[in-house]
Amino acid sequence: MREQHTTHLLDTQSVGRAFLRYLIPSMLGMLLVAVNIVVDGVMVGNKLGSTALAGLGIASPVYTIFVAMSLWIGIGSATLYSQAMGAKEHHKAQTIFSYSVTIITVATLVIGITAFMFRDPLIYALGANAETYPYASAYMNVMLLFGFVFTIENAVSIFVRNDGNPNLSMMAQITFALSNIVINYFVLYVFELGVASVAMGTIIAAFLGLMVLFTHFLRKTNHLKLRRFKWDKALLITVIIVGFPSFLAEVGISVFTISHNVSLEKYAGTDGVAAFSIMSYIHSIILLTFLGMGSAIQPLISYYHGARQDERKRQTIRIAVRTALGAGAVLLLIVQLATLPIVGIFGHFSSQVTAHAVHGLRIFVIAYLFMGINFVMMTYYQSIGSMRMAIWITAAREMILMLAFITVLPRFMGITGIWMAVPLSECIVLITIVIYYRRQGSLGKHSLRKAGI
Repeated sequence: MREQHTTHLLDTQSVGRAFLRYLIPSMLGMLLVAVNIVVDGVMVGNKLGSTALAGLGIASPVYTIFVAMSLWIGIGSATLYSQAMGAKEHHKAQTIFSYSVTIITVATLVIGITAFMFRDPLIYALGANAETYPYASAYMNVMLLFGFVFTIENAVSIFVRNDGNPNLSMMAQITFALSNIVINYFVLYVFELGVASVAMGTIIAAFLGLMVLFTHFLRKTNHLKLRRFKWDKALLITVIIVGFPSFLAEVGISVFTISHNVSLEKYAGTDGVAAFSIMSYIHSIILLTFLGMGSAIQPLISYYHGARQDERKRQTIRIAVRTALGAGAVLLLIVQLATLPIVGIFGHFSSQVTAHAVHGLRIFVIAYLFMGINFVMMTYYQSIGSMRMAIWITAAREMILMLAFITVLPRFMGITGIWMAVPLSECIVLITIVIYYRRQGSLGKHSLRKAGI
């Protein structure tokens, strides 16, 4: 039963303007977060060397898992929240918000403490060796104990964006990124501390971002109100199902990192792992750029779906696919033309590390032609509740196909086969999306052609 009708800005604003209103802050916020990650890498690489950089790269899946938990519950809940708001069911939307914040706080605390108890075998399982273990261990210990701060900050940011305040969500990301850069500069270059202090600086920065987000609750336009709720198994299952593709996407990043670290350790040793650490920092910028596009359309598609505004959904996805394709082409061109200078930003490494990084990056960036569109389409299907396709897109591109390629190709092509795994998996997934669209017609008969794919 619908509650009393209230007009929402998305009911009246043009699709193009609404897309830009969410896209610009989402992209800027994500880019600043990416810059922050890269600056961390530059600082560690220049100050502590390539082995420390490799250690951080090995430990990074722990950070990714915490982000994955926040996206699993956060995106799943926020999608249902926006659908309820589109249907004018405000009480239901607030119950979803209250329920999800409670669940994510408890879940990530339990996971962090449990993983901390088994941290040493976990570090070696992620690809550490005698050289990289001390750095990976120092970073991971802090993240396991305090990483829950990320999950709360990230989840609240998602809800604030879905509550019609993408600019404040961006400001929180800016606060996190800039404060982390400043803190880690002092940690490394003024106080000359190690990677454990770098990790703690990142935790503090996330807490400052959370403080910015809390100002949303003081606004008159805020709909994010905590309500008492009863245990609702059906709601939890729905949140888990809807948010699962986002969780899978983040877990896929960990699978991507671990599989490349293990394979490169086997075929190229520590030099190969260090080269991949450089490439993964660069990749994080592009990855977060595409994630920003997904973050921009998720509130729109979810709201339009709840409000049964199908034409607005179709217009949104056409604009988003064109944007993703254009951005992928531009990013590919930039990286191809400036590969060596980009690698050189991270420090003066041995000629072998630099050669591996340059060679790998030039092959790997081909994936960007397909990756952005795959991100957009996964978000679209997730936002309308078509979970099978959303899960297929995520699992195929980041796990099933990638792991198959990274297992088989190096046996015939050596290290080149490792770098080719992601571009091939992204391309094949896009082909399956096109085939599915043409058969299902779920976006309209001519939407893909109009979108340029």
